[in-house]
Amino acid sequence: MTQHEIIVKLAKKRWISPLDALAEGGGMKLSTRVGELRKAGYLIVDKWHPSKKFKLYKCVGELK
Repeated sequence: MTQHEIIVKLAKKRWISPLDALAEGGGMKLSTRVGELRKAGYLIVDKWHPSKKFKLYKCVGELK
C-alpha cells in the first residue's frame, strides 16, 4: 500500500495528525502528501490542533 493510499484510508475515517501518519506508515511529511492528494482530486479539509502547533486533516470526498 502506498503512502497516499494509507493517508486517504485513515483520513476518510477520522481526523489525522502527522504523528498518526507516521505511526501508520504514511511517512513524516503529511502536509506534503496532502498537497499531492489535493492536486490528484481528493477533497481534504484541515484544521489547527488546539495546541496550534500542527494541523489535522480529514478526507471528505473526491473530485474524480
